[in-house]
Amino acid sequence: AGGGRDGHNGRVIDELIARMAAMLGPLEADGDQRRYFHATYQRTTIAVADQIKRGGFADPGWVERWDVAFADLYLDALETTLAGQRPARPWDIAFSAPAGLPPLRHVLLGMNAHINYDLPQALLAVITDAEFGDAALLARREADHQAIDGVLASRVGAEDDELARLSGPPPLLDRLLRPFNRLGTQRFLREARVKVWANAITLNRARRQGPDAYAARLAQLEELSAAKVADLKAPGQVLLKLAATGFGVRLPG
Repeated sequence: AGGGRDGHNGRVIDELIARMAAMLGPLEADGDQRRYFHATYQRTTIAVADQIKRGGFADPGWVERWDVAFADLYLDALETTLAGQRPARPWDIAFSAPAGLPPLRHVLLGMNAHINYDLPQALLAVITDAEFGDAALLARREADHQAIDGVLASRVGAEDDELARLSGPPPLLDRLLRPFNRLGTQRFLREARVKVWANAITLNRARRQGPDAYAARLAQLEELSAAKVADLKAPGQVLLKLAATGFGVRLPG
């Protein structure tokens, strides 16, 4: 997934956006609840593509390869599910959420599975063992990883408005919580991203020890991520719950 394309022209990410658009049509036509996360993710990917083209990252070619590797993990899980098979457990739980949940909850379930489970794997796909050992290069990669935060944070308000439009008039409590929800979502994204980076370093250590060690660590990440998605699927004020427990997961040791 992390191909060796050093040149950067935005074509690869444009192909990704076209692939996402092609998959969104049938989801919308079927009234499939997975369309909420998919549409949000497609809009976010367009925002990242725009930022890449504006030169908003230290290494735009690397960010593009990483963004595509990251998205591929989600799209592969979705295609697996649509083909009637079971994806990894975090995605299995997110995709099987009751259709009647509010659109925001479906988006949070997808975000949670994707950030906690897929993002550390995507970082490993585009950072070699040698690069993990190069402190200066790794610092640049981490800075670009953090710069994505700015893009995501800038999308929170617009996505919140879009989800509110889809959901119809919210109950009073939800309306009162909306400013908190927006700030909370931005804070959770930051908190999860710090844990993702730590988990990528842990996975890389395991990868250097060999395939068995890596598989064991990845299985551990799958369990932790699945448990977090299951928490989010339970009834109740999801953002209040997240405020208590956090959005991200952390591999031990």
